[in-house]
Amino acid sequence: MTAIQEAQDRPRGARLPRSARREQLLGAAQEVFVAQGYHSAAMDDIAERAGVSKPVLYQHFPGKLELYLALLDKHCDALVESTRRALDATTDNKQRVAATMQAYFDYVASESGSFRLVFESDLTNEPAVRERVDRAADLSATLVSRVIAEDTDLPETEAKLLAAGVCGLAQITARYWLSQGREIPREEAVRLVASLAWRGLKGFPMHAGDIALPSDQPSDQPPAAG
Repeated sequence: MTAIQEAQDRPRGARLPRSARREQLLGAAQEVFVAQGYHSAAMDDIAERAGVSKPVLYQHFPGKLELYLALLDKHCDALVESTRRALDATTDNKQRVAATMQAYFDYVASESGSFRLVFESDLTNEPAVRERVDRAADLSATLVSRVIAEDTDLPETEAKLLAAGVCGLAQITARYWLSQGREIPREEAVRLVASLAWRGLKGFPMHAGDIALPSDQPSDQPPAAG
C-alpha cells in the first residue's frame, strides 16, 4: 500500500506510533521526490500526500534536506545490503556475478523508483548527498572486491578497481535497460550483462594451490579467449 492509499484510508491527523508515522512520512516523501525531484518538491506537497498537517511533518523532520537525507540513507543501505546478499547466496563465483547483476537490475526495476534518489538525484552538488551516494558505491565495490581478492592473486587496490567496474557496469546497464522500456526481459538482460562481466573476471588466475578455477573450465586448460 502506498503512502497515498494509507492517507486516504486513515482520518486526517489520526495518531500513530512515532516509528509508524515516520515510515508513513518517508513513504510520502519518496513518492514526491521521485516524481518531482528535490528542488521542485515542497514540504506542503509531502504533508498533503501523507495526509498530515505540516507541523506534524516538522515534528519528525526539521527541514526538506533532512527528510531527503533520511530517505537517501534508507535506499543507499538497501543497495549495499542487496549486494551483500547476492554475494553471500553462493560460493560459485560465476553465480555471484549473475546474482550481483540481478541485485542491481531488481533495485532499478522497483516500482517505487527509489533508485532515482541514489543514481539520478538533482542534489548531487550537496556535500551530504554526494557523501552518501559515494559511500554506498564504495561499500558495494568493497564487498565485491573482497571476493575478487580472496580468490585471485590480485592486490587489494586492483581488486577494488575491478569491483568498481563490475558495480558500475551493473548500475549503468540496468538504468539503460529501464530507460529503453524494458524491451529485453529482465532475466535475459541480467544474463547478457553477467556474461560480459564474467568473461573478463574469469581470466584472472586463482591463488596457486586452489582446487578449482573461478570459471567453468577444467583446471588444466587455459582460459578461453573472449
